[in-house]
Order: sequence, then structure tokens, then C-alpha cells
Amino acid sequence: MAFPEDVLTEDERVVLHLHPHWKALLRPILVLVLAVAAVVAGWILLPDGDGATIALYAIAALGLALVLWLGFWPFLVWRTTHYLFTNERVLLQEGVFSRNRRDLPLTRINDHSMHQRFLERLLGCGTLTIESAGERGQSVLNDVPHVDRVQTKLYELVEAHHDKHSLGDGEMREILADMRDGKPLHDPSA
Repeated sequence: MAFPEDVLTEDERVVLHLHPHWKALLRPILVLVLAVAAVVAGWILLPDGDGATIALYAIAALGLALVLWLGFWPFLVWRTTHYLFTNERVLLQEGVFSRNRRDLPLTRINDHSMHQRFLERLLGCGTLTIESAGERGQSVLNDVPHVDRVQTKLYELVEAHHDKHSLGDGEMREILADMRDGKPLHDPSA
């Protein structure tokens, strides 16, 4: 369930690849522990007999159903949710059976902000909101681990991409000087 490398462009490189914070796995682990504890308690405490055996099977079946529904499914959702930051874009992908992917080119990112509640500050996670130009506007990434560092890295990526794809003051002065001197802007022999 790793993120497929074939969605990246030729010059694109992964800077950060994240899943939601591990706190999303606390409930599935708790459900598993409680289900096992219920089956063990039923096995130990129920008296011998056909009725007790049927009750133990019912407890085990209910425990298994709860583990699959409240334990295994959230784990699959966590495992198939990807927050990928590259030198060209931010890719958001989620979905167990079906897949949703959103690409946010760094050139279209207008703003980004983070929010942490008290408990999230203690656990080192938070919500990152990315605003981009386009009809869908905001993308909200919940439970981002080390959200403060991720926001700083996103800022660095956006700035580096902007610097790489824009002219600096020196380059602009050189172009203007060449235009003033009548030199061609593009050397056809190059």
C-alpha cells in the first residue's frame, strides 16, 4: 500500500511522505484488546455446558465483527491515506477500495495554515489547511504528524519552486539591458 512512484514526473522528487498521525490507531488497538479480553473472560468465567459454549461463540463472533468494523477498517483507512509533498506539488490520496487523489501544484498554493488543539499539541499533530487557486479552494489535512514542521517545509517548497521558476532582479536587469542594446533575447545558435 505504498504510494506508487509512477505518478511522479521525471524531475519530481518526494520530500515528505506521511500518513495521518498514529493516534488514529489508538481506537483500533483498544477495540482489539477489549475484544480479546471479552473472549478470554467468557472462556474463563462461563460455566461448562452447551449454553456456555454457544454464549462463548456469540461473544467471539461479536468481538470479531467489532474488530473488523472498528479495528481493521480504520487501520486500512489510515494505511491508504497519503500526504505526499514533492518539489512540484502536494498529492493527497485516500481510499481503500476506491481511490481519491488531489494534486495541488506548488504554483497554485496561495496560503497554508495549521491548527492544533491542546491534546494535538501534546501528541505532536494537527490540522494543515492548504488554500489553492482553483474551484475547490481549500484542502484540509487532518491529523498531520509534526504539523508545524510540515507547514514550514511546505513554505520552503513553495518559495523554492517560486524562486526556481521566476526571474531574479539581476536576470531582469540583464534582459532589460539586452533589450535596450538591441541584442536578441534568445540566441538561436544556442
